[in-house]
Amino acid sequence: MKQSRIWSFSRPMAYWGLMSAAWFFSACSTLPGSELRGTGDLGVVIERATGAISIVSTSQPSVVGQVQGLGDLSHASVVFSRDGRYAYVFGRDGALSKVDLLSLRLVNRVMQAGNSIGGAISADGKVVVAQNYTPGGVKVFDADTLELKMDVPAAYDKSGKLSRVVGLVDLPNRHFAFSLFDANQIWLLDTRDLQKTKIQKFENIGIQPYDALVSPNGRYYIAGLFGQDGLAMIDLWQKNPKSQLILQGYGKGQEPLPVYKMPHLRGWAVAGGLAYLPAIGRHEVLVVDTQSWKEVARIPVLGQPVFVMARPDGKQVWVNFAVPDYNHVQVIDTQTQSIVKTLQPGKAVLHMEFTSRGESVWISSRDDHKVTVMNTETFDVEQVLKVESPSGIFFTTRAARMGF
Repeated sequence: MKQSRIWSFSRPMAYWGLMSAAWFFSACSTLPGSELRGTGDLGVVIERATGAISIVSTSQPSVVGQVQGLGDLSHASVVFSRDGRYAYVFGRDGALSKVDLLSLRLVNRVMQAGNSIGGAISADGKVVVAQNYTPGGVKVFDADTLELKMDVPAAYDKSGKLSRVVGLVDLPNRHFAFSLFDANQIWLLDTRDLQKTKIQKFENIGIQPYDALVSPNGRYYIAGLFGQDGLAMIDLWQKNPKSQLILQGYGKGQEPLPVYKMPHLRGWAVAGGLAYLPAIGRHEVLVVDTQSWKEVARIPVLGQPVFVMARPDGKQVWVNFAVPDYNHVQVIDTQTQSIVKTLQPGKAVLHMEFTSRGESVWISSRDDHKVTVMNTETFDVEQVLKVESPSGIFFTTRAARMGF
């Protein structure tokens, strides 16, 4: 017996290393959600009413797990770590939650504000930034630990009054841009040195910027305006950038319609040198030349557009709507600039998300408690997933895209 013991421990260290690794992966395989998989396959669906998220697989459309305890997700959004493993969930109640998509667990959660509507992550994945309504401003956190690194109140007058912040996007070199709804301003924040707060402010950019986007190449920051017809644009590549109004008076001479839900600009529908944008207070999609930034067409649609999103190849633009038309989705062919399909995927369509190459689109129907996976060429339904009160859908492929 002694000889046997001596012989067994005299085996090469490589052997014991392999045995240890085998034991480790065998043990891991018993943990929930530990099936070996790549993160590029995954996504998140917000369960608006339950304070939970469903983790989904996009290659074989399915729900692989759920993470609970995330608070008020009535206006939640998600960004991802560079490697796609972690989802950062921004809740309406001001919570910032870090979720491990592989182990299906809540890693960390901080209550960072009273009312928050979204956030962004830096290109290098080092910092996560939250935009807040209450108190108005942005906060910068370490992406690993969620330790607060910088607090930037959106104070815009001598009394220190704070503005609600909207339209936060990431820019190259750990810069961020955001808009101040109550102050009619756009700020650019430099977070390369977390010991110094460096902000460039653009004032009087237009009345009540409500949401914004950055072009895929990081050049243009564009904010929609709720208080007037038009959009505010900054060319960030200029040495001394300035804000300018574009699409001024697109509703001139027409009585604006009541706005039941604010349009969202984050879809950034660009195809063939043209941008497709929702017209606020109108049943129209505006078509804009991205060189001159002038309107070249407008496309009548069923109702008030909320999301106007381009399929990744730019061949199609998909549109969903505010009430009372929010059970519908319309598809625009960008070659003819006309509606080619009107769909009714379910009750209360809140969001759409394309797979990375655009072969399918996922559509959330809140009141039917389902997510529909649809082929974008045939419009056939490929899969229907049961999800409680689904709203936002976010795939990890966003980790490689600026402004998402």
